[in-house]
Amino acid sequence: MGRNKFSQKEITEIGKLLRMKNAVNRGKQKLIRHQLRVDYEFNISDFNEPGKAFGEEELADAVKRGAIQILDDATIEAMKVKRARDKARDEAARQQEAIASGEATDWEKALKEWQDWENNNIS
Repeated sequence: MGRNKFSQKEITEIGKLLRMKNAVNRGKQKLIRHQLRVDYEFNISDFNEPGKAFGEEELADAVKRGAIQILDDATIEAMKVKRARDKARDEAARQQEAIASGEATDWEKALKEWQDWENNNIS
């Protein structure tokens, strides 16, 4: 699930992308959906009716019915910072678990060991 809180500027940009999506071929639609997911954390599937196209009108309906909230820019920016911090924390925890279980290598530790070995074996 993506976000459901956006600034007015983001809603305007998302609307433009949705208009473009509905006017291009399938390949370009894929690229636009990817841009919506990555740049705005906006997943059409969070708001549309299955099997129905999702465009600017449906975006406006989602805002009207409260499925999408429009907040001020400062609140949205603070929310993005918190989400990035939480993602980084969760990823670090996943990586530590993988290292502890032997599923992954601690590359920073391995690099330090290699550098130490090199420093001790250079004439």
